[in-house]
Amino acid sequence: MNFLQTMGRRFGVFALLLALFLTGCNKPAPEQAVRAQLQALQAAIDARDAAAVEALLADDFIGNDGLDRRGAKRLAAGIFLRYRDVGAKLGPVAVELRGDADAVARFNLLATGGVGGLLPERGQAYRVETGWRYVDGEWKLRSAGWKAAL
Repeated sequence: MNFLQTMGRRFGVFALLLALFLTGCNKPAPEQAVRAQLQALQAAIDARDAAAVEALLADDFIGNDGLDRRGAKRLAAGIFLRYRDVGAKLGPVAVELRGDADAVARFNLLATGGVGGLLPERGQAYRVETGWRYVDGEWKLRSAGWKAAL
């Protein structure tokens, strides 16, 4: 085997290892993944899609006053039926990692609802704390607590 063939094989092995390494690095950092899930939740609310909201929740989700996963889906569906225009605007999000598979995200939220006019008929600001768990390759919302910000 000549020098060029040896170098070509070494380069090929190096390129393969580099490609495998970079593929493994494509998984977003936990903080970024939690933020992406929050954006997906906001998109589901903006799309008025209660099933998409439910899909982001862990099986053992718990919210204010004992709200469970099914209750959260029913609550979302009820709000979507009552208000034609529903909005959720998140303020800056602070994500705190608690190990490899748990995180807490805190933020302020402006929830609005109306029947289609230029301005929302109802609006409320909340302080929100959400708990997240890494389950089967994705971050799921395991808990949510909110209270009026004013």
